[in-house]
Amino acid sequence: MTHQPIFPTGKLPLEYMQRLLAQYASSNGRLIAGPGVGEDVAVIDNGDRYMVIKTDPITFATDQIGWYAVHVNANDVATSGAQPLWMLNTVLLPEGHTTPALVEGIFAQIHQACSALGITPVGGHTEVVHALSRPIVVGVMIGEAPKEALLTTSGARVGDHIVLVKSIPIEATAIIAREKAPLLRSLGVSADTIARAQNFLFDPGISVLEPARLAASWPGVHAMHDPTEGGLATGLHELAMAAGIGLEVQHEAISLAPEGRILCEKLGLDPLGTIASGALVVAVAAEHSQGLLRRLADAGYAAAIIAEATPPQEGVWLLRHGQREPLPLFERDEIARIF
Repeated sequence: MTHQPIFPTGKLPLEYMQRLLAQYASSNGRLIAGPGVGEDVAVIDNGDRYMVIKTDPITFATDQIGWYAVHVNANDVATSGAQPLWMLNTVLLPEGHTTPALVEGIFAQIHQACSALGITPVGGHTEVVHALSRPIVVGVMIGEAPKEALLTTSGARVGDHIVLVKSIPIEATAIIAREKAPLLRSLGVSADTIARAQNFLFDPGISVLEPARLAASWPGVHAMHDPTEGGLATGLHELAMAAGIGLEVQHEAISLAPEGRILCEKLGLDPLGTIASGALVVAVAAEHSQGLLRRLADAGYAAAIIAEATPPQEGVWLLRHGQREPLPLFERDEIARIF
């Protein structure tokens, strides 16, 4: 008997997904961008503009899960140069633990986050599910983009500078502090550090809508990507795979939030592979990268050039303290190790 491999928690392996999507790919005349590793959205020709669609689940967080669902899905629509406008949510609730307070809390979070971003909730589905241990929210975000404004992850080009906006790992820092505060206290993390980390959900925040808007209209920007599950390292691998490029990544240029560093050190997690919503990766022509950094800085967003796009045959590398090593690929997000 042939034994089938068992996939671990998290994303399926990128090369496996690439083969799977190629095997079952289909299209029609209106599908501009369809399924692909590293591509954040689907794009459909809607006449005078493009309709941009994204779906993503929230599976780690329970506290403020509705807030996460809105922002994580809106981020990916924004990375395409589109404006997120409408949202559907499938809310799956745990059997034996679902109260009106839980349901109404999730609905309120979705409403508040959508209101803050000018998004209209337009439907979805809610049910209590057998054998589910905690809530899961699966969001579908729909937006629109002028045809000339569309960006896809595959647009990155050899010679581009890769800019990281904000720091890592913002989402993981918030999730860990909100979900695992007793564990952190037992490991000696101070109450002040935990409180600051819990507030990462809002400050610096997991939204990248505004920096994505600023970058999308800058000359020479070819692609944007929202690094989520699997962290920045996996997001960079996705960018390279989608665009057919190599990367030379400078470890010392990557901004690591102090609170995130502390939490990862205490829990033995690698920040490069820890869920990273709240950061934005931008591929921009080298001659326009410094101007983009100034534009972002003027708007209050810290950003740095962390990599250069190289020919694909050169591979994806990390320069760490002067040593060249393959950029790690985290097919299982580091945060899964503590859940």
